[in-house]
Amino acid sequence: MKKVLAIDFGASSGRAILGSFDGEKIELTEVHRFSNDPNYENGELRWNAEALFGEIKTGIKKAAAISDFDTIAIDTWGVDYGAIDKEGNLIANPFNYRDSRTDNITEKAFKIIPEKELYELTGIQVMNFNTLFQLLAEKDLTKIDKFLLMPDLFSYMLTGEQYAESTVASTTHMFDQKKCDWKWEVIDRFGYPRSIFPKIVKAGTVVGKMKQELADELGIEPKEVVAIAGHDTASAVAAVPSREKDFIYISCGTWSLFGTVTDEPVLTEKSNKYNITNEYGFGGKTRFLKNIIGLWLIQEAKRQFVKDGKNYSYADMEELALKAEPFKYFIDPDDQVFVAPGGMLDRIAAYCEKTGQGKPETDGELVRCIYESIALKYRYAFSTIKECTEKEYKSIHMVGGGTKDKLLCQMTANSTGTKVVAGPIEATALGNIAVQLYAKGEISNITDVIVKSTEIKEYTPTDEAAWDAAYEKFMEIVE
Repeated sequence: MKKVLAIDFGASSGRAILGSFDGEKIELTEVHRFSNDPNYENGELRWNAEALFGEIKTGIKKAAAISDFDTIAIDTWGVDYGAIDKEGNLIANPFNYRDSRTDNITEKAFKIIPEKELYELTGIQVMNFNTLFQLLAEKDLTKIDKFLLMPDLFSYMLTGEQYAESTVASTTHMFDQKKCDWKWEVIDRFGYPRSIFPKIVKAGTVVGKMKQELADELGIEPKEVVAIAGHDTASAVAAVPSREKDFIYISCGTWSLFGTVTDEPVLTEKSNKYNITNEYGFGGKTRFLKNIIGLWLIQEAKRQFVKDGKNYSYADMEELALKAEPFKYFIDPDDQVFVAPGGMLDRIAAYCEKTGQGKPETDGELVRCIYESIALKYRYAFSTIKECTEKEYKSIHMVGGGTKDKLLCQMTANSTGTKVVAGPIEATALGNIAVQLYAKGEISNITDVIVKSTEIKEYTPTDEAAWDAAYEKFMEIVE
């Protein structure tokens, strides 16, 4: 029985999960879970890197108390980074991508490289918090010796090794997928010093061992650290239980990543028009996908309900939504107004009023508005991806924590008119573990192991005519 440890960070929580492989399938054991919340420091939204690394150490200690294991690997969200000085120290806590410092910064960026040309060079969806734009917001790049993306930063804190894993590097807007290297033309034209860019390593690389002093602190032997698909979506996609060459996935959590896997980047006028991104995947494939604000809206709504003295559970919110009248209010989940934390329900109500729909009057109407709008945005993403790839897809594989939300799964099937195959819930951790085992030569075909290790639930479409009419109304409002 081979055992490895996955440290899996989402945008709102983290967990340490032991993976046990018996030669056929992987079993997961969660040993530690913690919240992952940014903090305001002098008015700037940042991640507390030392506190999060403390959670990693706690997860390692808890795992070691249960069982010995061979390797450790870390995955996180993309784009954010820690700046390291010449002495090897973290200069300051990393900025959170929702910080306001990159508001409107794309206007400045497009004067350096026009938007259309930038897409042709990188194939990346324009989002104002991409690393390319975050570096443009840095006050003094001369203080930075290296910038390390979040999974690579935590790996550096474990091992002392500095590198950039390929899948998470591809989220920066500065990556060359064909060469699996930095896109130096973009970097040079923005005037960023080449020296701050760490070497690229591919997913499935053993990058080093835990520092001896850290192993001594934790009371264990130094473990090998593996660079798996460090971007959480890339790990989740590696865990999609599909043997089909062409499939659609939704990695559903705080963000919804809706896409497919292609052999090469899709760099066409249509993909540029629809702002669909091309990110590097495990094995050199391309993750052709759309970033959609997902359960962040539900999470923020819950936080506001609690603040207002309504201690709803997520199940309570689902019940409220089911009792509300369908297709009454819609929002564009990706509108910039919904990116920042706080006051989400008020912003949703204001959006509905501004777009001439009236104001949601009940909690159920607000929650239903969120669910239906996400499902309808999925339909929009589905139609644009099919148009760009010129392919049809038999089913949608929904993976990640959002698969626990049965209402969203069913609405996704209804909205798209396509069967939804839901599971695994812990897709990112499963993909993380599978790539660790692959790196150590324990498995050769990841998909076969994933299929054997996964329980799925299927949702078939209903009420398709009503959802067709709702989609027309939705598009009139959001376009």
